[in-house]
Amino acid sequence: MRLQIEGFTLRRWMGIPLAIAMVVLLHLPAVNTVCAQGQIGNLGGFDRRLLHYGIQVGYTQSKFDLRFSDDDVLRQTMQGVTSYYERGFHIAVVGDMRLGNWFNLRLLPGVTLVTRNISYSWEHNYFESHHSLEQMRNVESVYGDIPIEFKFRAVRYGNFRPYLTAGASYGFDFASFRKNRNMTNQSIVKLQPSDLRYTMGVGFDVFLRYVKFAIELKMNFGLLDLKVDDMDIYTTSFDYLRTRTFMLSFTFEG
Repeated sequence: MRLQIEGFTLRRWMGIPLAIAMVVLLHLPAVNTVCAQGQIGNLGGFDRRLLHYGIQVGYTQSKFDLRFSDDDVLRQTMQGVTSYYERGFHIAVVGDMRLGNWFNLRLLPGVTLVTRNISYSWEHNYFESHHSLEQMRNVESVYGDIPIEFKFRAVRYGNFRPYLTAGASYGFDFASFRKNRNMTNQSIVKLQPSDLRYTMGVGFDVFLRYVKFAIELKMNFGLLDLKVDDMDIYTTSFDYLRTRTFMLSFTFEG
């Protein structure tokens, strides 16, 4: 799974919502024809309601977007720093308000549990002479998230309806209150507690008999530098630290 996600570049991912957007624009004139032919199936009036609510659960892959330090002295001891995607879990409550025939405003307060790692590549001679050096550090976070998103709904085809989302999210890391150790009593890389991100996603609604079910793929890109400069070599080895999260979520709305 890790190899698949890491090879899943942003450029390729961005092609998915762009392709769906083109399909949406091409089929906007057909909405009246679709309705006239009676192709609406389950929950025919669901999307005409002003407000509806639901629950969302998701699987996440998170890592840090970072840059290796330009400090010449540090580069004599270290070859580089890398972060890899790690698994996590997300759960949220969905509040959805209809803004018109095509747009909805969504509020999705929830909790995200993530683990990210930072891999350190030391110079061979330096590593051999300092046996206590760590090559990997895990960073555990428990975020309370408040995302606000716009949802652009395409034409409904029977019991299916694709959509795009875009918005912003504020997250507070409750795990940042830990002083200097994680749950396994290892030294940690400290983070700033607050994070601000922008989000982009694509998905499709499935109208079942009693509920609306949705599958969604979304990317979150951190805007703030979370680095806490504590003068530790594990922290000074990078110039900035931002979050990046890929999320596969499942939503049930009633």
